[in-house]
Amino acid sequence: MRALFIANRGEIASRISRTCERLGIRAIVPVTDGPARLDLLDAAAVVDAARTAGADALHPGFGFLAENPGFAELVQGAGIRWVGPPPNAIRVMGDKAAARRLAASLGVPVLPGYDGAEQSDRALTDAAETVGFPLLVKPAAGGGGKGMRIVREPARLPDSLAAARREATVAFGDDRLILERLIEGGRHVEIQVMFDAHGNGVHLGERDCSIQRRHQKVLEESPSPAIDAAMRHRLGEAALTLARAVGYVNAGTCEFLLDDRGVPAFLEMNTRLQVEHPVTEFVTGRDLVADQLRIAAGESLGFDSEAGRPTGHAAEVRLYAEDAEDGFLPATGRIEAIRWPSGDGVRVDAGVEAGSVIGEWFDPMLAKIIAWGPDRAIAFDRLERALDQTVVLGIVTNLRFLRWLVRQPVVRTGDARTDTLDRIWPPDDWGEAVTIPDDAWSVAATRLLEDLEPSDPWAGGWRVNARPSVTLEADGATRSVEVGVSVSPAPLAIDAVRAGDSVFLDLAGRSTAFRLARPPDVDAAARAAVAHGAAGATGPAEIVAPMPGSVIRVHAGVGQAVSAGDPVVTLEAMKMEHVVAAPRPGRVVDIRVRAADQVARGQLLAIIDP
Repeated sequence: MRALFIANRGEIASRISRTCERLGIRAIVPVTDGPARLDLLDAAAVVDAARTAGADALHPGFGFLAENPGFAELVQGAGIRWVGPPPNAIRVMGDKAAARRLAASLGVPVLPGYDGAEQSDRALTDAAETVGFPLLVKPAAGGGGKGMRIVREPARLPDSLAAARREATVAFGDDRLILERLIEGGRHVEIQVMFDAHGNGVHLGERDCSIQRRHQKVLEESPSPAIDAAMRHRLGEAALTLARAVGYVNAGTCEFLLDDRGVPAFLEMNTRLQVEHPVTEFVTGRDLVADQLRIAAGESLGFDSEAGRPTGHAAEVRLYAEDAEDGFLPATGRIEAIRWPSGDGVRVDAGVEAGSVIGEWFDPMLAKIIAWGPDRAIAFDRLERALDQTVVLGIVTNLRFLRWLVRQPVVRTGDARTDTLDRIWPPDDWGEAVTIPDDAWSVAATRLLEDLEPSDPWAGGWRVNARPSVTLEADGATRSVEVGVSVSPAPLAIDAVRAGDSVFLDLAGRSTAFRLARPPDVDAAARAAVAHGAAGATGPAEIVAPMPGSVIRVHAGVGQAVSAGDPVVTLEAMKMEHVVAAPRPGRVVDIRVRAADQVARGQLLAIIDP
């Protein structure tokens, strides 16, 4: 293997490239931005690009076409080595319905559910009554939590089916659905397997991925604090049995859910390298990408089950371009400055740098921050310090949330479940904890005025017989600030960067933009108060886009009566759907968008009259 085409982008492309460099393999990473970008969803174009670049092997990373059997066949048909499992294994195990049926036939327990071929609304509604509520609606293809919907009552099922089908079609090109009984408060545990083409297979222990939001993992660790050696053996054997049944080769992961009694059930198999593979690498001392490449080159596995015996403990968090304090909405923008952590047992897998522009078309994950320790407590101590050292300015991320998360008692004791975040976030006192410090306003004002024309006596907030003063706005707040005045004995040591008309400050992990305030607009202030449901607000309510994206569906029409919380518009951004709801009851008097429209953050979508 001399040249490897990496059919991916971001942190996983960087991760695979590091191993290639160590092994002396030329890594080919396609351009995915700008006019000459390669569409990573176009299988034929990707294969043509790999052939043109002279690649003799292709690694799909994760996402995009990684679990597409047709893509694997195209790669192999072009005479290029496929770094992944056989297409038929992808076809069977990548189909949640087929995988459920296979698991049941092999005696591996599955959740009560429906995985039939009949996909009409009537068939799924009838099946839901048998499965029982609450339940999960899940796309039969793909993974990553995309398209999944929790349905707690029959009346919500039709809308959930429609939304799940739309999102599944966009993400996977397949609108088939399955239903599964919802297990409240379960533990999500997965087993890493590795097989060669000579019939040898091992499992490399488990990862606990119970801490999730919107069915997407936020924190993963290995080994799991929820299982003992006997359960590890049981899940490992089940994973190996499933993989052998489909002639599996290369890296894969079998996912299980443990209920509150510790009873496991098979969920699905991911026929690719997982995002969270670094925690397994830390505790086993293996390079899983190197193992993948050796296997794809036809070599034997070269290690046995002892390699899966963990040494120490590892934990990983995912740094996302999203606003955890605003419903985890995706964020876009330009990264102006980055500082990554370092130290014993700390690793960063990043796909961005200063100057990177984060748009709405890709997954919002920017990096993974991983820490290892000889025991679980030390691993989490190191993860805490690593997050405290991390700085990302220019774009809102979930860093402040992650710093809070790894300090929570339920996380530190290893008792978190899949519904833990729903119960503890946000905490009641969060608003007080994240108030902008007084000194932050002073630092921002000073930085904003540094580049003003010094010869202009009116610049910089100049006042007669008084210190210069300016009015700033940040995170919806406005404040008049005297320049050069610190409210504490010494100015706070705040990371800050100037970009355009803004100064970005790191406030406990959140990139906060400070700008000179616009002149007051009474009408705009009144409209904003109404739109946000302010007490006593009267008049029309403007509904605006909380993020940039594409309009997937307009739920309401002009003249239609709506209640508070009713969906008005559904937007898609970063491969996820987001419902924009009515802030209060009223009648729709104007709709400003149509399906397929592209909208910017803050763009007017609709107006509701009381």
